[in-house]
Amino acid sequence: MDKTNLVKEAEKHLKFLCEEIGERRVGGEGNRRSTEYLKTIFIESGWNTEETLLQVMDWKTNGATLTYEDRSFEVFSSHYSLGCNVKGELMAVDSIESLEHSDIENKIVLLYGKIASEQIAPKNFPFWNPEEHQYLVSLLEKGKPQAIITATERNSSLAGGVYPFPLFEDGDFDIPSVFMKDTEGEKLLTYDGKRVSLMSEAVRIPETAYNVICRKGSNAGKRIVVTAHIDTKIGTPGAIDNATGVTVLLLLADMLKNYQGNRQVELVAFNGEDYYGATGQRKYIQQNEGRFGDILLNINIDGAGYKDGLSCFSVFGLPKDIEAATEWVIETSDGIVEGLPWYQGDHSLFIQQNCPAIAVSSDWFIRNMGNQEITHTSKDNLSVVNYERVAECAEGIVNLINRL
Repeated sequence: MDKTNLVKEAEKHLKFLCEEIGERRVGGEGNRRSTEYLKTIFIESGWNTEETLLQVMDWKTNGATLTYEDRSFEVFSSHYSLGCNVKGELMAVDSIESLEHSDIENKIVLLYGKIASEQIAPKNFPFWNPEEHQYLVSLLEKGKPQAIITATERNSSLAGGVYPFPLFEDGDFDIPSVFMKDTEGEKLLTYDGKRVSLMSEAVRIPETAYNVICRKGSNAGKRIVVTAHIDTKIGTPGAIDNATGVTVLLLLADMLKNYQGNRQVELVAFNGEDYYGATGQRKYIQQNEGRFGDILLNINIDGAGYKDGLSCFSVFGLPKDIEAATEWVIETSDGIVEGLPWYQGDHSLFIQQNCPAIAVSSDWFIRNMGNQEITHTSKDNLSVVNYERVAECAEGIVNLINRL
């Protein structure tokens, strides 16, 4: 396929994923439509295709309200939190030390300041779960408050561009919670010790989702595993995060439809990178127990195709022959540079299993990860995508696979 047609195909896939479907939260109908779309195209391109059923949690809310007498405060239901309709004394806490010495039972706890500075890892998240986060959760669960209010600033490096961000985004954490802007929290502090009313009309819904995996090539050599996550955060069409990555998989399926190499190529659409349970990734690890040594290389696409700057390949633990092949791809491409190391993606799954990995993304995004205001918001739409960059990423990956 020539470059012009490749760009047109990228645009077609992205419009379907981001405009016709839109939000692809795990457990939602849009998510299932998108995995069915991938499966159909993989099969039509002649790939040996399978899907893995995942038991997941969908979540919906009709909003939240917080009041003190006739005063209202703007709050939002924390994603995947239980709903509530409670009244109780407001207790403000700004540090772990303060929480350790506070009686929070049956209180409505406001977390603000230092204790609310970074998003808390979900209780059962397998890839990143700092001890201080586990300790905070344990203190809250032992303390038995009625509900939690969190006042958060912007933290793009850990929570994406969304402001305010939900401090807790965890379907395994059963204390109802809501979140608000830090500035709104400052107003609420005036009523510390007063009796407030909190209602969050949120509900958890057991649902299903799927990983989609397809394969081509000989089983004799080690696998080249190319991955991208198909799910989005709630409330975003997820263009850069990560419809562009999924689109690269779709382009690869067509570009490699006649592939007969001695390295098996495996294309994996993960469901769960932006989901508290990382369900698809955990399932893949289970399915490949004892087999990660068979993987020659992981290539993970996330955040590719941004409108400004070039694409980038960030490398992790490459053997000399793969490193040389990657350098050749970068040197022979006008649109790809070597990227800075970053770990907030599914390539970390493979790195933790001692597999060599390449993370394919946008150089601007990696350099501005800590202050960008796009991902995990409605701003992450097709207006921020450069379709040519998406096509170049696909070309670069195909060239690398053929080189290997």
